[in-house]
Amino acid sequence: MATGNHSSIKEFILLGLSADTPIQALLFVLFLTIYLLTVLGNLLIILVTHTDSTLHTPMYFFLSHLSFQDLFYSSVTVPKMLENLLSQRKVISVEGCMAQVFFVFATTGIEACLLSVMAYDRYAAICHPLLYRQVMRKQLCVRLVWGSWVVAFLDALINILLALDLDFCEVQTIHHYSCELPSLLPLSCSDVSTNAAMLLSSVLLHAIGTCLLIFFSYTRIVSTILSISSTTGRSKAFSTCSSHLTAVILFYGSAILRYLMPTSGSPLELILSIQYSVIIPLLNPLIYSLRNKEVKAALRRTILKYLQSLRQHGRDRP
Repeated sequence: MATGNHSSIKEFILLGLSADTPIQALLFVLFLTIYLLTVLGNLLIILVTHTDSTLHTPMYFFLSHLSFQDLFYSSVTVPKMLENLLSQRKVISVEGCMAQVFFVFATTGIEACLLSVMAYDRYAAICHPLLYRQVMRKQLCVRLVWGSWVVAFLDALINILLALDLDFCEVQTIHHYSCELPSLLPLSCSDVSTNAAMLLSSVLLHAIGTCLLIFFSYTRIVSTILSISSTTGRSKAFSTCSSHLTAVILFYGSAILRYLMPTSGSPLELILSIQYSVIIPLLNPLIYSLRNKEVKAALRRTILKYLQSLRQHGRDRP
């Protein structure tokens, strides 16, 4: 039986990444730089995919939503991390912690769903090129994006509603830089078996459900690419999905391990969380722009257009 409730404690202590003040200062500069570059990179991807008409295709429609999701994703945890790196009292209210748990869970789910949707898009483009426009209609693309958000938010809502019934007593230290459900459950003096079962079900649903779609898509993609006779054709087909495959491996490798491994406050947990919630939102714009000629060309055109408008505005001023 629980000996306390939510009113027993008002806040949690986030131990963060380091207790050493000089190291905290270095980490603050590092993660502030990463966050600013993440915001800039993803905003550029959103801008160029919306303004350049050559990128008005399903693939770049999904990419723009992935960039918006990555902005949202990194903003859930990084600002609080930066605040705590400069603060003597590294605390977060119980309500704030629950909100962060919800949004971390939801954004992780959205990322997984969007990556699987993008894999299906590559499958349709490479395996059925003549039917691609007919299959990937705008209405379907919009429904797939909205479906990703709805499924992820409903899943997060179920888990957070269960978490709201937990009682938290004496222990209030979280061995992490943010509130995540696996780190929160050991702090409860209630029975968490239902929460743990629901968390496992959610992780397996996203991991198995979305991974199966990605695996099926890439199995067919590889089979189709190998059947192409020309080396140039195979290279071109592979280049259109190599960026996405890189993003999938980086995200799933860290997120699935983090949510399935036992919570112990180990450095590996922090590294995995940093990878999927901080590093991947930074890397995705680089992966999709540096390895994609169309995006690089569109970025150049957008920048040149902006510079020309600035020059024109300067000439028009009296």
